[in-house]
Amino acid sequence: MKTNKFYTVVLSFLVVLGLSSCDAVKNSNNTQRGVGIGAASGAVIGGVIGNNVGKGGNTALGAIIGGVVGGTVGGVIGNRMDKQAQKIDEALPGAEVERVGEGIKLTLGENSVNFDLNKSSLTPTAKANLDKLVPVFNEYPDTNIDIFGYTDSSGSDEYNQKLSEQRAASVKSYLAGKGLSASRFNTMGKGEADPIADNETAEGRAKNRRVEFAITANEKMIEDAKNEANK
Repeated sequence: MKTNKFYTVVLSFLVVLGLSSCDAVKNSNNTQRGVGIGAASGAVIGGVIGNNVGKGGNTALGAIIGGVVGGTVGGVIGNRMDKQAQKIDEALPGAEVERVGEGIKLTLGENSVNFDLNKSSLTPTAKANLDKLVPVFNEYPDTNIDIFGYTDSSGSDEYNQKLSEQRAASVKSYLAGKGLSASRFNTMGKGEADPIADNETAEGRAKNRRVEFAITANEKMIEDAKNEANK
């Protein structure tokens, strides 16, 4: 499990804005730093994130950043996400689990969730790996989960877009079929956009064929966090 480097840099910058002196930064613990983020200027965080993410909620990272609550409440949510991320990491070690702000970015590559060639149907391996996530999602029901499907650059843009949409929908359908509430899930196909590797190589194309999850707090978790923060 890892923390997104870009978001860490942004949050570190905002903590400095929210604390009154260098000494305050040195003497604060992680929780205090997290609370300081919520007190920072909304205009600053919006500008910094907007220039780097660009696509808002249309990516897993954008969806997580777009749902930031901040302040003490955000610290409570972050603590709960820490625990969930650890459970996901333990359940599916091959996945890439990133704690980002108040959410979790989960990337499942071809080795974790793969599909039959040019189809949206999940392979037995993919189903077995998704099965490992079901107990964790059940244990933490107060989250929304956005599912983003991606392809490599092979084929036309139109074909890849449709295929990525179908594959994201297949993941949602499978998880809902395991008893998870379908209302928790939102799907989006991204086609060949946002490559994480070089599409000129077979290895790179394999990495780009992936499914990403953005796990964020739903309204109930936010309300519960507010009640806990106000105690």
